[in-house]
Amino acid sequence: MRFRPCIDIHNGKVKQIVGGSLLDQGDYAKDNFVSEKDGDYYANLYREAGLAGGHIILLNKSDSQYYKEDVRQACLALKAFPGGLQIGGGMTDQNAAFFLDQGASHIIVTSFVFKDGKIDYENLKKIAAITGKEHLVLDLSCRKKGDSYYIVTDRWQKFTEVELTQEVLDELSAYCDEFLIHAVDVEGKSSGIETEIAAMLGNWNGIPVTYAGGVGSFEDLRTLKTLGGGKVDVTIGSALDLFGGKMAFDEVLKIIDE
Repeated sequence: MRFRPCIDIHNGKVKQIVGGSLLDQGDYAKDNFVSEKDGDYYANLYREAGLAGGHIILLNKSDSQYYKEDVRQACLALKAFPGGLQIGGGMTDQNAAFFLDQGASHIIVTSFVFKDGKIDYENLKKIAAITGKEHLVLDLSCRKKGDSYYIVTDRWQKFTEVELTQEVLDELSAYCDEFLIHAVDVEGKSSGIETEIAAMLGNWNGIPVTYAGGVGSFEDLRTLKTLGGGKVDVTIGSALDLFGGKMAFDEVLKIIDE
């Protein structure tokens, strides 16, 4: 298990939000934490701690009045830690090269690859041709419907018809270097992890996977480590003291290394 730090950007600010609250209308989200520091502050912190492989997520639509400022904050972070951070949020074959040129190690994509509720293999091949498999991360963030978890798109607002299964992981891993999976129903709530997702990922043997969502205590962190068999990486947002939470950054790193 590795710790994968995050920099979430919404309305031009580094934030932590309740993931399920995000709406395009009015650029609304329920905030847990709004930082007064810019993206490069966090990127420098992660660089000094030797934590490569974290991610930046742009949470506004590209036509939002805040999007240009979101991109500015992201570029500050990318330039502070060149090759150390991935970036997602509105990524397509049209802008992927720009963010790689700014210093992103990987492009994280969801909505461009999942169209009309299905996997759009033409778009997947388009963006993979720009990034190369080795610089592409597929974000398979999901929400529960019935007894299953389904991949969601458009800033986690729309369900697809694609169920998150080991078979889907097998299939899509041929096109990308890693997966990022937010458990959206618990994202930003610090209320405990989605154990079903963690266990499924722990039982899968493939490319690197990062789990995000619901980690609110050191017990949650240890549970994820156990269920994930030590091979599922983790992101912690709202619960981390860097973002106003109770989990000390240094202590998290100690538990990761146990």
